[in-house]
Amino acid sequence: MKVVAFNGSPRKDGNTSHMIRHVLEALEKQEIETEMVQLGGKKIRGCMACYKCFESKDKRCAVDKDILNDCIEKMLDADGIILGSPTYFANMSTELKALIDRAGIVAKANEDMFRRKVGAAVVAVRRAGSVHTFDSINHFFTIGQMIIPGSSYWNMGIGMDKGDVEKDDEGVQTMKTLGENMAWLLKKIAA
Repeated sequence: MKVVAFNGSPRKDGNTSHMIRHVLEALEKQEIETEMVQLGGKKIRGCMACYKCFESKDKRCAVDKDILNDCIEKMLDADGIILGSPTYFANMSTELKALIDRAGIVAKANEDMFRRKVGAAVVAVRRAGSVHTFDSINHFFTIGQMIIPGSSYWNMGIGMDKGDVEKDDEGVQTMKTLGENMAWLLKKIAA
């Protein structure tokens, strides 16, 4: 089994990355292979609404000059998908939004190709707006017929400067619990 995580933060080792790592460590303890993909700093653009994916139905976006199709391949190969983002003006980063919009429309064009995969949102926040970010990411999972595991609280960590989320004991524990629950669910589905 494998879980791929997409870090939508422009900061490679920022708070979003710290929170995702806690989830991945819990998954790895359950012998689930993991990978984290850094979106920030890579070329990825939003959807052009060309709808060529509905014509080709080849599980790819017609725009192939950025990392999106590589991301889609990783999502297809994985049993679980984690989407992580910092909270910017009460919403996700533009990098993650581009991934969601384009991968989502390609999935719809190809009979909900992520259907029944396990998906989880991870959010970093300085102070407020994280629930909206969390909900927005989860919309991608629910509209794609994916399964979302719960945790002991909403999947968010509070901190401003790089690494500050490590001081948020409840946030860190929420991520560890999320990883444990995600592993349990993945194993139940595979059984």
